[in-house]
Amino acid sequence: MLIEFERIKLEINEEIAIITMNYPKTLNALSNITLQELSEAIDFIEKKDKVLGVIITGIGKAFVAGADISQMQPYKSEEGRKYAGFAQSIFNKIENLEKPVIGAINGYALGGGCELAMSCDIRIASDKAIFGQTEVNLGVIPCFGGTQRLPRLIGQGKAKELIFTGRMLKAEEAEKIGLVNKVVIHDKLLNEALEMMNLIKSKAPLAVKYSKVAINKGMNLDLLNALELEKDIAGLTFASEDKQEGMDAFLEKREAKFKNK
Repeated sequence: MLIEFERIKLEINEEIAIITMNYPKTLNALSNITLQELSEAIDFIEKKDKVLGVIITGIGKAFVAGADISQMQPYKSEEGRKYAGFAQSIFNKIENLEKPVIGAINGYALGGGCELAMSCDIRIASDKAIFGQTEVNLGVIPCFGGTQRLPRLIGQGKAKELIFTGRMLKAEEAEKIGLVNKVVIHDKLLNEALEMMNLIKSKAPLAVKYSKVAINKGMNLDLLNALELEKDIAGLTFASEDKQEGMDAFLEKREAKFKNK
């Protein structure tokens, strides 16, 4: 299945959805149109029970080069605040989607592009990818989640350095500081993302789903309350058909056949 929007495209093939940022004319900048289309694609995927994972990537030199500066230039206070809130709501939707999301970062991931990448669960970068929270060059702050997700990923000190300086960094440095999970040769990027997603979807889908829920919700709790949450979510998985199948298969020394139930 292929759905082509104006500025993105959505392909669903064998339980994997691939969202491609597809407007190289603006280096896939996050205009209101692009953000709305991304939101609609995520909503569509959320309703498809057969889709077990999502990959987000880009066409051309950029994953997403940032927000749409020509759109933002005339904005005043409340307009800027609403624009930030709109983008945040979509990136939150990606982060909280109860399916694993891999960002396959093909090129420039600057400003909003870096923030989109950080809303993904796992980030695989091309060796040509460039990252940065460059908003201080424009007189604003990262406001699509960057001031909050970046320090949670790489620590406050490093996040402050990158945000305060607006410095761009290559994929290898991004991997070194924990911003991306791995760096691969550019031409193998999508294959690497598909290989990882195929490995993930071979596992019990409910277990993957609830692992994501436990991690995301637990990160906002103190340790003792997070552990209580973990126990409760574990109870849900113990009640599933997939738990019985997984443990039966292990004891019977055969491959499990999970049904997402």
